[in-house]
Amino acid sequence: MLESLYRFIDIILPFQWVQYDFMKNALIAVLLVTPLFGILGTMVVNNKMAFFADSLGHGAFTGIAIGILVGGISPTWGATIFSIFFAIAITLIKNKGNSSTDTIIGVFSSIAIALGLVLMSLGGNMNKFSSYLVGDLLSISPKEILMLVVLFVVILLIWSFIFNKLLLVSINSSLAKSRGTNNLLIELLFTITIAVVVTITVNWVGLLIINSLLVLPAAAARNVSKNIRQYHLISILISISSGIIGLVLSYYLNTVTGATIVLISAVMFFITLGYKQKFV
Repeated sequence: MLESLYRFIDIILPFQWVQYDFMKNALIAVLLVTPLFGILGTMVVNNKMAFFADSLGHGAFTGIAIGILVGGISPTWGATIFSIFFAIAITLIKNKGNSSTDTIIGVFSSIAIALGLVLMSLGGNMNKFSSYLVGDLLSISPKEILMLVVLFVVILLIWSFIFNKLLLVSINSSLAKSRGTNNLLIELLFTITIAVVVTITVNWVGLLIINSLLVLPAAAARNVSKNIRQYHLISILISISSGIIGLVLSYYLNTVTGATIVLISAVMFFITLGYKQKFV
């Protein structure tokens, strides 16, 4: 399947960088991952959860350390399992307690990063964890691309099920509850979805910038959108275009791919911010 896709890419993109399989793999990964970030980011920004993905990144940091130190479990899966529990704990405490969301996220984030650093230091060699901090999109393998395809389909199915309910919960939780919506269940599904996407992609994007890929495209789209449909569409377009432009630029400039993509997203944010200030 990938060979046919490679040939198709060679036909429609007759550029020098396309001749390398690792660039083709990275391009396919960008086209699979960035729409997910664009979609999920809209509700992250809408619900003022900008630091939530950052907190999940810290949770993934600890999960990776556990996976490596325990052995017998992939660091990525260790991070995913830990982040899911991490997301559930934040959501449950947020709904049961009186503290603000940002305070709860800050507390959990601090605990996770401290625990992760302690566990990593027990291993005696922290250099082996550095790749997770920066990420390497160009190292993605065909097997991992197939995993992203499955992730892409599953997330879209979940999103089609929870989006309308999640939007109603974010606008008016009391109204949503009166209409029979299980607010806690919807929030849990949303936070778990973010946790899975963040932790599975963190190896290629990097813990240090994973939050930016969720927030920046959605924040830029919010600056120029007039309704929820535009908001989603523009966020996806900005996320995909930032991913493609950043990937190509990183090839020619020999820079870190994930960080280059984030910088392109930031440029688009400031462009849309200027547009908003001019026309609103």
